Amino acid sequence: MRSSNPVFSRRGFSRDNNGYAGFNAPPQAGGPAANPYAGTNPYAQSGNPYAQDAAQATQAPSYAPQAGRMTMDDVVLRTGVTLGTVIAGAAVGWIFLTKSLGFAVGAGLIAMVLGFVQSFKRKPSPALILTYAAFEGIFLGALSGAINDIPKLSGAPMQAVMGTMAVFVAMLVAYKTRIVRVTARFTRYLLIAMLGFVLLSMVNMLFMVFGGGDGLGFRSGGLGILFGVVGVVLGALCLALDFKQVEDGIAYGAPREESWLAAFGLTVTLVWIYTELLRLISILRD
Repeated sequence: MRSSNPVFSRRGFSRDNNGYAGFNAPPQAGGPAANPYAGTNPYAQSGNPYAQDAAQATQAPSYAPQAGRMTMDDVVLRTGVTLGTVIAGAAVGWIFLTKSLGFAVGAGLIAMVLGFVQSFKRKPSPALILTYAAFEGIFLGALSGAINDIPKLSGAPMQAVMGTMAVFVAMLVAYKTRIVRVTARFTRYLLIAMLGFVLLSMVNMLFMVFGGGDGLGFRSGGLGILFGVVGVVLGALCLALDFKQVEDGIAYGAPREESWLAAFGLTVTLVWIYTELLRLISILRD
């Protein structure tokens, strides 16, 4: 089962016999099947460059840093750069495009296309990821500025930012303490829930465009509040999948360039959570 995050959908992460997603099992001696970066993996060379014999495996833990391999510092640095680009773009959108939402929507569509392009690329492209982040930031900044200009919604964007940070910290603690465990069943049910959520959102949007009003009511009133809460919860659970991918990539010595992919995945998920929280707060305060 692949990650629900579109960023990782083309990465053939394996499962162990206990049902954990990703690289949960420790690497086996000379076992390329357990290591997705070995064997037929596009990053592998002849043989398995990451496999160790039994004696070496007992002496060196699988998470030991290696030259040219992804580390937590790499992930933190790339994620900081990507989110920083989103924030810079948001500042531009907030200052210059709050009154021109047509341009902001165009930036959002460009960001969506760039996001899909990166999702289906075999390797991460830093330039593409940062361009996506810039356009996504412009869209979010303009949208947030327009909402903030509404007297009864003033301050809602800042509340959404604080809420996003709280969700991130809470899910990180829950993941590290194993309150949330990313298993095969967890991933399968989350994928089903996300698919249903996206389909309902699309149907609701179509009814809004062609039927006018609030469509099926998934984005307003009591039903809108419930739908918003579900969206935030799904985004939070996606963070657990992102954390698992980062943890396993480091443990199995993924190439350093994969840290850009991890940064992209975390950014996509955090943007999702922010937009759902902003929508939810707007409904509650309207």
